[in-house]
Amino acid sequence: MTARGPVGVAVVGCGTISSAYLANLTTFPDLAVLYCADIDVERAKEQAAAFGVPAAGPASAALADPDIEIVVNLTVPAAHTEVSAAAVAAGKSVWVEKPLALDTASARDLLTAAAAAGVRVGCAPDTVLGAGLQTARRLIDDGVIGAPQAGLALLQGPGPESWHPSPEFLFQRGAGPLFDLGPYYLTALATVFGPATHVAAIGRRARQSRVIGSGPRAGSEFAVEVDTYVSALIGYATGQTATILLTFDSELRRQGFVEITGAAATLAMPDPNRFDGDVQLTGPDGSRAVPAVGRTDGRGLGVLDLARGLRTGAPHRASGELALHVLDMMESIEASAAAAAFQPVRSTFARPEPLPESWDPHVPVVG
Repeated sequence: MTARGPVGVAVVGCGTISSAYLANLTTFPDLAVLYCADIDVERAKEQAAAFGVPAAGPASAALADPDIEIVVNLTVPAAHTEVSAAAVAAGKSVWVEKPLALDTASARDLLTAAAAAGVRVGCAPDTVLGAGLQTARRLIDDGVIGAPQAGLALLQGPGPESWHPSPEFLFQRGAGPLFDLGPYYLTALATVFGPATHVAAIGRRARQSRVIGSGPRAGSEFAVEVDTYVSALIGYATGQTATILLTFDSELRRQGFVEITGAAATLAMPDPNRFDGDVQLTGPDGSRAVPAVGRTDGRGLGVLDLARGLRTGAPHRASGELALHVLDMMESIEASAAAAAFQPVRSTFARPEPLPESWDPHVPVVG
């Protein structure tokens, strides 16, 4: 018999991003946030107290709690696989901050283990469930721009070391502009075009080291371990193409730029790192803004969609399979840049259905 009532949740990893999640998860009536966990137990307790979560401590206690059905894995990328695999082994479904894992082999193993255990895996970004991108998706599906032909995505800036007090992990394996911010853009494109089949890319880094610009360690130098400029051409199974540029090497800031060109018009999506933003349509008769319709609550919408799927049996939209495909694309982009040759993308996924306009996280639906 399918369980009923709110779905029990534990947040594992109580760093900066956890506040954005907890602020929302604790307000959704279909969820019950029961536990905060962190390797720094005091930090977990502080977050639990700040958001009214009844218990806090090490992750092992959360995994042993039978009332917890979903582990929200907000650890650093290097720990994603270990924490997610432990949760699945304990019979828990998992929501993972992006990337799903550091490599596709680990991600595939996780999804295989989850399928065998009868649990689910979801993964950020869930910005694709926000009002802005959902409105864009519905317009495209309704044929407003005609048959989609091509995409263009741009993210330019000088990098996060000037403002982030501990930016080293953003320049290590599993991060950089491709793995840290690329998932927002690649996931937005994937929900429009479906699975990619091949990529060609160029990558480079402007400097081998950078300097922390703020906080108590300002002035400290650290090594850059990944490319900080990546440009890629993507081919999709349905025939479309997309071009994407991601860089931490530009003093000209340009972000949130995703365009989809159709046979009849061009659609400018709102920033894929946000949940809101109007859509801009440009056709033969000029341009017009289309107000976004949907939810702008923020991070955690994907956790809720996953939880409702557990209760209703419906597929969740920000799925592990979609995240695996985006990770596979990023690995192929990295490999193409290294080899100076086209690389295949071998994984696939089922393009998720858009959210209904009436979808409301604050109205309980799970009984």
